[in-house]
Amino acid sequence: MSASPEFGRVVVFGAGLIGGSFALALKAAGQAEEIVGFGRSVATLTQAMNLGIIDRIGVNAGQEIAGASLVLLATPVGQIPRIMERIAPYLGEKGGGALVTDACSTKTGVVEAARGLLGENIGCFVPAHPIAGAENSGALAARADLYREKRVVLTPLPENSALDVARVRSAWEWCGARVCELTHERHDGVFAAVSHLPHLLSFALVHELAGRENSEELFGFAAGGFRDFTRIAASHPEMWRDICLSNREALLGELDCYFARLEYLRFALDQGDGEALERVFGAARAARCAWVDSACFEQKND
Repeated sequence: MSASPEFGRVVVFGAGLIGGSFALALKAAGQAEEIVGFGRSVATLTQAMNLGIIDRIGVNAGQEIAGASLVLLATPVGQIPRIMERIAPYLGEKGGGALVTDACSTKTGVVEAARGLLGENIGCFVPAHPIAGAENSGALAARADLYREKRVVLTPLPENSALDVARVRSAWEWCGARVCELTHERHDGVFAAVSHLPHLLSFALVHELAGRENSEELFGFAAGGFRDFTRIAASHPEMWRDICLSNREALLGELDCYFARLEYLRFALDQGDGEALERVFGAARAARCAWVDSACFEQKND
């Protein structure tokens, strides 16, 4: 730990699982002098303060932003434009020089909103996406170790200075994260495939089965495989609605690829083609095992 905190006042919009865990991690590392929280509900912010996540509930956004070192936008992506519009007048040279980052799972739409709303102060916004979370949400789910050994993806903009990117990187590293960088376009393509599509499929399966007349019987016999596959269907509906809509073009492309693979498997099943099924299953098993082995090796050697 350094002799003095790297960050003075840190303002968090959304003190739930993501924003609350960020705040707790910076506090645990001794790298924030003060955490100020904003949100949609005084009750949830009061809960966050009682849990020690934030030190104060913010009242005047202008005053808090003007005196802040770092601002984290940790709300559902649909709320981001409204918050950016709210804080825009207090950023840049006329403000206190606060850096702004976010925790949204999609980046292209957020960057477009930032360019439109922050204008000449776009350089103070360094987009980020922590690859960590849980099916539970809210302040009660927040924990200081949520980001430990998890990836955080930065998608820096041409207008960002190297120093500002380094400071945002440092904030996430103080949380225990492993930070990497992608362009925002590449980020959205990657996560449409490996995050957004699986969530959509999980929600769809649970919803389809829940609508059947014998749903109680089906869920009564469901076991470990169903539980593992559908765990993410317990995720926050509003957040995932916004993610899917924000990244809909890339997600539609991934759905088309998935439908094509399902159609191939359906045809093989209809034709009784066991060899085709086994080829797909075998290739999928090998790819999955290789990924798990690689991920475990990478984590052990960090």
